[in-house]
Amino acid sequence: MSEYLTRRKNIAETGLAVSPLGLGTVKLGRTAGVKYPGSFKIPDDVQTLKLLSQASELGINLIDTAPAYGNSEQRLGQLLPKLNREWVIATKVGELFNADLAQSHYNYTAEFIKQSVEQSLKNLRREVLDIVLIHSDGNDQHIIEHLGVLEILNDLKQQGLIRATGMSTKTVAGGLLSLQQSDIAMVMHNSGYQDEQAVLDQAATSNKAIFIKKALNSGHLASSSSVTDPVQASFDTIYQNPAVTSIVIGTITPSHLTSNVSKAVKALEKVNDNHTVGTIL
Repeated sequence: MSEYLTRRKNIAETGLAVSPLGLGTVKLGRTAGVKYPGSFKIPDDVQTLKLLSQASELGINLIDTAPAYGNSEQRLGQLLPKLNREWVIATKVGELFNADLAQSHYNYTAEFIKQSVEQSLKNLRREVLDIVLIHSDGNDQHIIEHLGVLEILNDLKQQGLIRATGMSTKTVAGGLLSLQQSDIAMVMHNSGYQDEQAVLDQAATSNKAIFIKKALNSGHLASSSSVTDPVQASFDTIYQNPAVTSIVIGTITPSHLTSNVSKAVKALEKVNDNHTVGTIL
């Protein structure tokens, strides 16, 4: 376990603190309609428990899931209590996935969002959800400004059902609005894509949290990059941003998890060294 992975970053004023690397769990519950370059088999309970235990031992305390990830929530609810570890779980609302049609369906009504939160509480066997993010369909600004999705989540937060709210966005405008109205913006950022840098910059000045998705471009980064180690390059790029709270990486392969942690630690060490040198100078 590295000290860099056990260092926690706070999520706004929520009292929650997470590891700089989080574990994405779409591969624990769904194989259809995913964007990874190769096929995979969903791990059984024994394999999943070993993976979750490994993640914890490496210093990871953040797990990312969603109703759209098949039965990922249900499996986590059944398996996590067996490990008796402290976890911060981020889930989402707004998207459901039809495996037969390999299509997503979006619903942002207040009734649906509340029902989704109640179902996630049951699935995850929790009395309070740590983090709930809006799962965007791409029309970020519209669903925030005209459908009031973040206001709905914040009402549920006031009721004590959620500790932190936010949105998994797809546009700069959506990310900025999310930071204005909630605790977290989850944005895409990697060595080959920094179009949403303005959101990270805003989070740094407003004491809000940034979760990074698609840090490795859903496994496609290696094939689209000319650098020797594209994974390391992407981690280096991302962690240079002080606003980044955590990078969520999805894997079901123990060796990949170990490798990702090692590269994340190297990137965090570089940031620390640069900061130390800057302070001395």
